[in-house]
Amino acid sequence: MPFANFKVPAGSLDEKQKELIVTRTTELYTEIYGERARATTMVLVEEVTDGGWGIGGGVLTLAMLQDSSED
Repeated sequence: MPFANFKVPAGSLDEKQKELIVTRTTELYTEIYGERARATTMVLVEEVTDGGWGIGGGVLTLAMLQDSSED
């Protein structure tokens, strides 16, 4: 069973964007493994609470991500 786990900052994606991750990931696995993989592909989109991540030794917040996307 193909499985993909996406961890994203809580509140950074709306329901439509999460659905897009699920459908496109399923399509990718189906392309790789064949149609038989479609029914058993599991995609998990997990929301991590704000401040629950770190990068480069520092805590990463949603506000920081939003600021960097405006550049």
